Parts: sequence; structure tokens; C-alpha cells
Amino acid sequence: MKSFDIRTKIYFGPNSLERLCDIPYKRVMIITDPFVVQSGMIKLITYRLEEGNIQYQVFSEVVPDPPVDKVAVGIKALIEYQPEAVIAVGGGSAMDSAKAIREFAHRMGQIGAIALIAIPTTSGTGSEVTSFSVISDPVNHIKYPLVSDSLLPTEAILDAELVKSVPPNVTADTGMDVFTHALEAYVSTNHNEFSSALAEKAIEFCGTFLLRSFYDSNDTHARQKMHVASCLAGLAFNSSSLGLNHGMAHQLGANFHIPHGRANAMLLPHIIEYNSEIDIHSKSRKQYKPVVSRYENVAKLLGLMNFNTITTVRALVNWVQFMLKEMDIPLSISQMGKCTEEEYMSRVSDMADAALADSCTATNPRVPTKQEVIEIYQKLW
Repeated sequence: MKSFDIRTKIYFGPNSLERLCDIPYKRVMIITDPFVVQSGMIKLITYRLEEGNIQYQVFSEVVPDPPVDKVAVGIKALIEYQPEAVIAVGGGSAMDSAKAIREFAHRMGQIGAIALIAIPTTSGTGSEVTSFSVISDPVNHIKYPLVSDSLLPTEAILDAELVKSVPPNVTADTGMDVFTHALEAYVSTNHNEFSSALAEKAIEFCGTFLLRSFYDSNDTHARQKMHVASCLAGLAFNSSSLGLNHGMAHQLGANFHIPHGRANAMLLPHIIEYNSEIDIHSKSRKQYKPVVSRYENVAKLLGLMNFNTITTVRALVNWVQFMLKEMDIPLSISQMGKCTEEEYMSRVSDMADAALADSCTATNPRVPTKQEVIEIYQKLW
């Protein structure tokens, strides 16, 4: 028996930030990053709280790939302030930080079961509707995915006003993160009719609106659609989980500080080839693994239907590579200049172990061996 539910109340469309004037909480803590404060974006939140006579305190020490020590600082601040709700404002790091801070403070018995309102400022993680949070241990180069229904936000507010100023490179990284979430959810061994429907719509939106968002930050319609696509993909993978792509991407972020969406995008062509067992040398055969037909469906959604199964899956791989080139995302680690080949290869074995242990990898449609993961990392160089 399976089940599907959406526990987060979602507000979306023009002026959805007005919801903040009517929230039933009189004392809240805003958890965000320094940029949201310094850029003045925080005022879009605070002036509405002031209109509603809601007291607030801002915790703005969120950093990328939230490390455990910063989470601990946030827990201390939350316990001291004792709010009725937490408002997370920012990208995936702000969402992950807020979820972890609230969760651990509650487990410690220092706060009650307070509400969490998630307001994303990027269209990428879908974290505003998921029960996932990823915390980093920078000393040991490990990322810890936390999974619990208690991490789910109470409300999510999707307002494109907050993503207008997102620069093209971040639009590219986060947009490909949306696509990877949707694709991995769609081919996950735990996929179901509900997650598939959500993933298909997110994929369709990415095919239509991602490049428009990248080319023109003032294309509000495209921005709003990608904001919704991010949420749809989040709902999809919250139900079906993800796969090896994310399991491996987490290690690239932990070891080389490659932005999560970018790591996902760079790995994606390799993972499609690995899961489908179809590459440039493949010839048609009588039978294919079930995942291949799902990749074919994705190709159809993107308008890529081709002669046969082989050429259709190849067209999907080529589409991903085209998107990377078009949006200036590197196709290999060596293009990034983040490390030497020796430094990278010295970490590959440990990264492979960590990727296999990552909870996301468990629902990959093909069960990987350590050697296979090592080979994918090596190809990525």
C-alpha cells in the first residue's frame, strides 16, 4: 500500500507575499542569509509583518552548504527568542538551515512544535514542500541528508517578485536543479502516479520556460512558471525520492564546493547514460530496461521524439548538454578550475563510498557498484 499527501499549504501567484499580513503568529524569527538582508530584499518580508503588527527577529548567518556549527548558532538564537513560527527566506541553504534549526531545537525540548513558513528566493530546490534537509560537515567533507516528516514546512509562499534579481548563472544552476529533481523523481524505483504527474508538469515547464528565464530576468511570466516548477518537482521527489545523480552531486558539493544545481546538471548526461545503458556506441535491441521507456516519455515531453529508442534517449542526453552549453554551465570538473586532476582523483574513491551511502541513491533505477560510481566520477573530470 502506498500513500500520497501534501501537508504544506501553498500560496502562489501575484501578490502572494500579502499572506504575511494575515499569518496567525505574533512573534516570528526570520532565518535568512546576509545577501537577502544587504540587498534590501528582506524589507519585502518585514514591512508586511509590521503591517500585521507581528514582532520579528532576523537571524542572517546562513551560509552555503550549511555546516553543523552554523546550525548550532541558529539553534541557540531560536531557543533564546522563543518565537511562535520560523520564516525561512532564501535559497536551498536558508531552507535547509531553518528546517534543521527548528527540528533540533524541538528535539532538545527547548521549543514547542512551532510553524515553519518557507519563502524561496530561487527557483530550484523545492525545499519549501519537502521533508529533506542537507547539512554539511566541512571537517570530514560529508553532507548529511536529513529526512523526516517533521521537517515539512507548514506554509510555502511562491512569489516571483523575489526571483526577479536572480543573476543568470544562478538561474541556470537552480533551473537545472529543478529539472534533475523532476527527472530523478520520474525514474525513481519509488515513483507513483501522483509523483509522476507532478514531475511531468515540472519537466514541461523547464522545457518551455527555463531558457526564457535565463535570457531575460524581467520575463515575469517565465520566472513565475519556473518558481511553480520548482515546487512541483519538490512535491514529486518528496513522494518518490531521488537517485544516484543527487547521491553523487552531494559529494561534489561537500568536497569541492560546487553549487548543488551545477553539480547535478554536470552529472546528469552521465547518469542518464548509466541508468539507460545507452551511449553513443549503442545499437538497437529487442528489449530495454523499464527505465528506458520513462526516459523516452521525458524526451516526448520536451518535443525530442526521434526514430527509435536509442536515438530518443540520445536526444535527451543531447538536450541536457545543449542546455548546459547554452547557459554556460561547465560540462566537466576540469573546466571549472576548482582543483587539480590529482586533487580530484584522490577524492574519488571516498566520494564513491559516500555516494553509495547517501539516502538518495537507494531509489536509483539501476543499483550501482562502487567501481561504476568511480568510473562516472572519472568521466566527469
